Amino acid sequence: MADEVLIQWAKRAVIEYSAMDAIAVAKEAISNGKTDLKRLVQEGFTAGMVEVGDRYNRDEIYLPHVMASSLAMKQAMTILRPELEKIKDTLESRGKIIICTPHGDIHSIGKDIVSTMLSIAGFDMIDLGSDVDLEMVLKSAVDNKALAICTSASMTTTMFSQKHLESLLIKRGIRDQVITNIGGAPVTQAWADEIGADLYSQNATDAVNKFLSLLGE
Repeated sequence: MADEVLIQWAKRAVIEYSAMDAIAVAKEAISNGKTDLKRLVQEGFTAGMVEVGDRYNRDEIYLPHVMASSLAMKQAMTILRPELEKIKDTLESRGKIIICTPHGDIHSIGKDIVSTMLSIAGFDMIDLGSDVDLEMVLKSAVDNKALAICTSASMTTTMFSQKHLESLLIKRGIRDQVITNIGGAPVTQAWADEIGADLYSQNATDAVNKFLSLLGE
C-alpha cells in the first residue's frame, strides 16, 4: 500500500477516534517494509491530532473526543515505537531532553506529540509525565545532564510554573547549562520573552525545527 494512502488512513483514524484503524495502519506500515515511518507519524497521526486540537479549540468537538483520538494515536505508537527506535539507533543522539506538564496540569496530548516528534528527530526524550513537581524536573535535568527542558502548560494557571522554573534554574546556578522550551495552548512568544525562556514552540513540528536550528542543523 502506497505511503500516501497509509498517511491519509492514519490521519483519518485519529480524526475519527478509531483505535482499530490506527492499529491496522501501524501494522500494515511495518509489515510492508517500505513505508517511511517518520512521515507516517508526522503527516498522518500527528497531523490528525493537530486537526483534532483545532476542532476542540473551535468548540466543534469535546474533551472525550480529544481523549479518544489521543488513545488511538497512542495505541498506534505502541506498535510503531520499536521500529522507530531501530531507525533512531542508527543515528548519533542529539542530546537528552526532559519533557513534562507541570504540577497542577494533567493534560498530556500536546506534550506526548512533541515528545514523539523530537524522539523521531534523534533526541533522547525523558518524559516525566503530567502534573510534575518542578523539583523533580530539576533533579532529572541535572542527573541526566540534559540538553533541554520542555514544559507544556494547557491552562493559564500553570503557565506560571514555567516562569517559576526559570527562577529555580537561576537560583540553583544551572540556568546557563540547559535550554528551556515552553509551549501549550495559552502560551505565546511574548510569554517566553517575558519569563526568559530560550524557545517557544507553537506545535510539535515547530519544536523540532527550532531545536535543530539551535544545533545548527
